[in-house]
Amino acid sequence: MARMKLKTEAVVLAADLIGTSVFAVEGALSAIHGNLDLLGVMVIAFIAALGGGVIRDMLIGATPPNAIRDWRYPALTFLAGLLTFIFHSSFQAIPTQLMLVLDAAGLSLFAVAGVEKATMFGIRPFVAMLLGTVTGVGGGVIRDILMTRVPAVLQTDIYATAAFFGAFIVLLGRRFGLSEGSAGLLGGLVCFTVRLLSVAYGWHLPKA
Repeated sequence: MARMKLKTEAVVLAADLIGTSVFAVEGALSAIHGNLDLLGVMVIAFIAALGGGVIRDMLIGATPPNAIRDWRYPALTFLAGLLTFIFHSSFQAIPTQLMLVLDAAGLSLFAVAGVEKATMFGIRPFVAMLLGTVTGVGGGVIRDILMTRVPAVLQTDIYATAAFFGAFIVLLGRRFGLSEGSAGLLGGLVCFTVRLLSVAYGWHLPKA
């Protein structure tokens, strides 16, 4: 049992840290486009990268949240934000399609990390899937609110739904006997694929 928990923690940590880097860069670029100064860039990078994880940890009682307890999270976020600020011309030259791929990867990693951590704390499957989704989209929602715009997740192509579906696949894989790593990889790939397909084919949820 202890060994299984250790494996799950390793999957969560790896997915969290990689996803944190991706979303920190995205948050910093968004702040630069909004003409914010260095402090604003660092704050938005931190919130975009760690906001969803903080919400998840607070809801499941994992306090203080990893973003505060583990120095690697803020250090990685601020480093990514600072490098993006200094080399913003290079980062802004990244093709839009590549940024979409990186964003889909970050979403997938956070969705997997969120649902895995929720199950570690004994959260029921449906709520665990919701928490996986919150982990993936929460930081972006807070970022957009602070920058006074409608959160992209509420009006973009399939986004939160991709995270939810990926989290569902993680739990389904675990139910059918897959290891934590295999289930996480499968769920992440599903989330990643659904997100990119929605962009490629213009999929949206129904609107009134």
